[in-house]
Amino acid sequence: MLSFLNIKKDYRLGAQTVQALGDVNGEIQSGEMVALCGPSGSGKSTLLNILGMLDMNYQGNVFIDGTPFPRKVSEATALRRSSLGFVFQRFNLIPVMSAIENVAYPLMLNKFSAKMQKEKAEKMLVNVGLKDFFHYRPEQLSGGQQQRVAIARALVHQPRLVIADEPTASLDSHSANNVIHIMKTLGHEMGTTFVIATHDSRMASQCDRCINLIDGLISSEDIQWNA
Repeated sequence: MLSFLNIKKDYRLGAQTVQALGDVNGEIQSGEMVALCGPSGSGKSTLLNILGMLDMNYQGNVFIDGTPFPRKVSEATALRRSSLGFVFQRFNLIPVMSAIENVAYPLMLNKFSAKMQKEKAEKMLVNVGLKDFFHYRPEQLSGGQQQRVAIARALVHQPRLVIADEPTASLDSHSANNVIHIMKTLGHEMGTTFVIATHDSRMASQCDRCINLIDGLISSEDIQWNA
């Protein structure tokens, strides 16, 4: 479903060139839940941004269902809007919108009717256990509830791929476990592929497998998790 070949990415740091990714290759199957694991500075976020079409300044190629990622900004934006969903560490909900309005937002961008926006958003909020919170704004919700709204928003338009960046890092253990369960259950039910950058051993252990990154390269070494 998703493959990446010979991905290389360098950054300029003053007069120096720093390698973020060096000739990285991989393949992720449809419906698979994959964790990108590794220490800080290993290249997880860089690879995640490339796979999410948020960074198009790299060497190599990424394919979704055999079709290469577009390099034109307008084409990438259209594909990202229709086929990808995103879950972030800091939730990234729109503060002036209610939960149902936040979830419906991708549907609005994809030109769904108002009726379909409401029906699909309500259904997704019920699926993540927030049927009594349709009209709550983010500030009225706990961190775990906000992340469940973010998951509903990411999945509401039935994307082929969801990109998640440290989705449990800001949550307590109970909320994190709840979020992990919801992501795994809904992802498998919907056949949605998840790629998740994480430092959280709880998150990684629930994924179908881990891609370990060390110094910008894929490694077969086991990740040593902090206690």
